[in-house]
Amino acid sequence: MFDIEAIPTLDTNYVWLLKGTDRRAYIVDPGEAAPVIERLQEGQLTLAGVLITHHHWDHTDGLDDLLAYSQVPVYGPSSVRQVSEPLSEGEHLTLEHVTFEVIALPGHTLDHIAYYSPAGANQPPVVFCGDALFAGGCGRLFEGTAEQALHSLKKLTQLPPDTLVYCAHEYTLANLRFARLADPDNPALESRRGREERALARTGITLPTVMSEELATNPFLRCREPAIRKQVEAHAGRELKTEADVFAALRSWKDAN
Repeated sequence: MFDIEAIPTLDTNYVWLLKGTDRRAYIVDPGEAAPVIERLQEGQLTLAGVLITHHHWDHTDGLDDLLAYSQVPVYGPSSVRQVSEPLSEGEHLTLEHVTFEVIALPGHTLDHIAYYSPAGANQPPVVFCGDALFAGGCGRLFEGTAEQALHSLKKLTQLPPDTLVYCAHEYTLANLRFARLADPDNPALESRRGREERALARTGITLPTVMSEELATNPFLRCREPAIRKQVEAHAGRELKTEADVFAALRSWKDAN
């Protein structure tokens, strides 16, 4: 497995750097190029490829400058102009003897994909999920429906509980503050918030998260829980008949916070 590092960019974004053999490196979702190029040069790393999860500018705006710096394959959805190796649901991408399964995750955008690699020797499974799932939250629905987003998140919940989740934004503490509104009687939330605050103060980053933590504390993965349904119905002022209804109302509530 790769050594994985975060490169902070823009206001809240992380570009993920995957360091392989022979100082080869792969980049996930470059919203800007300059910090990436600086890190490559500092580490005397050779850019070998770029992975894209979806078309939003803060995940793709660095592509042209990176390709001018080094002409490498760009993997991702075909909707992204610079993608040279289009990928879709169920396909596999092998980099440096590590194979990633491509998972389609429509909701945040219709073209959203994730890259999942199962556990290897002394390495846990990992998923690079862009903006589909965040630590304690999920992405806004810019293009897809609540039903699509809920189905996409359920795909991610089927991954092993020890999967390391590499999402693309440092939203963790804000998400956990909202989670307390939606799930106020969940004791795991308060203890998690303390851990995340200490991690952020100590290291400047709360990621990656772990799927088991998300299953226990992320309200968007817990819409079937009666306590969350009750809170969301109280906020919405109406009965919510389906899990998708709860998810849609929860997402609307979060959008307003």
